[in-house]
Formats: sequence, structure tokens, C-alpha cells
Amino acid sequence: MTPHLESPAPQEPLPPVPPAPPVAPDPGLPHLDAATLARLVPMDAAVDAVEDALVSGGLDPEAEPARSVVGVTGGQLLLMPSSTASYAGVKVASVTPGNPERGLPRVQGLYLLLDGVTHQPLALLDGIALTSLRTPAVSGAAIRRLAAPEVRRLLVFGTGPQAWGHVEAVRAVRPGLAHVDVVGRDQGRVAAFVERCRAAGLAAAAAVPKDVAHADVVCCCTTAREPLFDSALLAPHATVAAVGSHEPDAREVDERLLGRATVVAESRSVAMRECGDIVQAVATAAFDLRRLGTLRELARGEVPVDAARPRLFKSAGMAWEDLAVAVAAYEKWRA
Repeated sequence: MTPHLESPAPQEPLPPVPPAPPVAPDPGLPHLDAATLARLVPMDAAVDAVEDALVSGGLDPEAEPARSVVGVTGGQLLLMPSSTASYAGVKVASVTPGNPERGLPRVQGLYLLLDGVTHQPLALLDGIALTSLRTPAVSGAAIRRLAAPEVRRLLVFGTGPQAWGHVEAVRAVRPGLAHVDVVGRDQGRVAAFVERCRAAGLAAAAAVPKDVAHADVVCCCTTAREPLFDSALLAPHATVAAVGSHEPDAREVDERLLGRATVVAESRSVAMRECGDIVQAVATAAFDLRRLGTLRELARGEVPVDAARPRLFKSAGMAWEDLAVAVAAYEKWRA
């Protein structure tokens, strides 16, 4: 006889699974926020950290992996890893051009510092603060070697965090700086920047692009895609730092400046991949790439600087720079 099989009793629906609670960060992993980073690594120390990495740190920027850049809605995501024998690290950053209109930073991110051998996480750092510090520190390392000894006047294009960081960097390597001219599109922000300079003990004024004629140092810290000024106006001894772009079709200085200047970039490979100021000058035969010096060569005294011609440092930003400053902060914190 076939056994009678009863129909299984209907099962009640399972209760919904609550979402997992957010995972708290490891309490043993220090987080170095913006205030802590500023306290641990003032600008002069950041400049020294960059130079030390190039001169005695065994670091070769040409061997760095290229940063990964992914287009996303409204901007880009950047992944920037770097390593030495002692440390490794990676910065995850976002670049969102529309953010300033929202009252948010254009560049945001986090930095994860790791042990160089075990790759154990050592610290998280504020990515905005790190970027705002290391970029002008790199320019400071270049300006220290390129600029005339007596720098009195600085002209800054831009009014954001990078512009202010470059005021601090120039002052760190040229303490005789006395006056800052400020060029920007928003006159309210220009006025606020001028007041910030004055509060720091510097004379300052709103300016226009042709005022580069009076500058000992010019810092370009903008999102411009076309030249900001006529380089023919520059004094023969002037030094220009251009840091605002990392795309081959964007530039802040004209090809005539590259034709007459001593030109230095972070690396030759990055220069031809990301530095529109250089890429476009090479494309028009205004600049011979064989004349390009690197920041490492400059820091080691291997780039002759002609006092009779302007000097240009073009920066696109590289991952080793974040690592150098992050290590300086971590080691100071640990001590």
C-alpha cells in the first residue's frame, strides 16, 4: 500500500533580515585628520620630506605605476599607489569640478598607509589635507632650487586651498617674501584671500594677469584649460609653478614660456602622458623634450639653472609625493 503523504503545513514567511550594522574602523588604526596633519607636518617639514625622498630615499619617480583615472558621473576617481622598502600606501581620491558650487571641496579622498614588508595597515590620513599639503610642498622643493635667492613678490592664480598652500610653500623656502598678488574670477574670494595674506603678515592686493611682469614667482593653481597669461611679460629671473591640471589637453602656461625657460617636471613619462603644458609645446615644436629636467635631477643638483632665463616647474601630482608626506606624518605621530 502506498503510504499516505500529508501535504506539508504552509510555512510562514521569514522576517526580513535587518541590514548589517556599519563596520566600525579598527580602533587600533590611527586616523590623522586635517588638524593633526597640519600640526605634525608644517610646510617646511613637508618640503624637506619631498626632497629627502628624492635625494636619499631611494625613490625613482620614473618607476612609479601610472595612476588609474576612472570617469564617473560628475567627475573622476583616482587610485594612486606607491611603495618603498619600508612603507606602501594608496590614495583614493575624487575630482568633482561641480563641488565648489555646492560648497564642497573639488578634491576629496582618503589615504591608507601600510607597512612596506607585511602590508599591515598603519594609518588612515585625511586625503584632502594630504593633497593640499603635498602639492605645494612639491612646488616648494622645486622653487627652492629654481627661484632667485631674493624673492619678494609672488603672484598667485587661484583662491582655493592649493593657492593658499603655495603662498605657504613659497614663504617656507623664500622667507623674504613680502607681497602677494592674487588673480581670480570671483572678486569676493579674491578679497578674502588678500585679507588672509595680510592677516599672515604679508602685503597683498587683487591683481590682473599682466601683473606677472612684477613677480619673482608665479603659481598657477587653477582649473584653466588655456594659458592664464602672456609669458612674454615675465621677468628673466621669474619662476613659474603650474600645478592645476593633469590632462594632456589642458594647460596653464603658453608654449612660448617652454621655448625660453628652464623646464622641470616630476618625471618624463608623466610629462608626456599628463602635462598638457608640455605635451602641447612638444606637439608644436616649441619645446624639445630633451631639454626637460626632472625634479629628482633638480633636487640632486643635476639641472643647470640659467639666471638669464625664466624657470618653469610643471606638476601633475604623483603617488610617491603622498607617500613621502604621509610617512613623515606617521613617523612624527608614532614618535
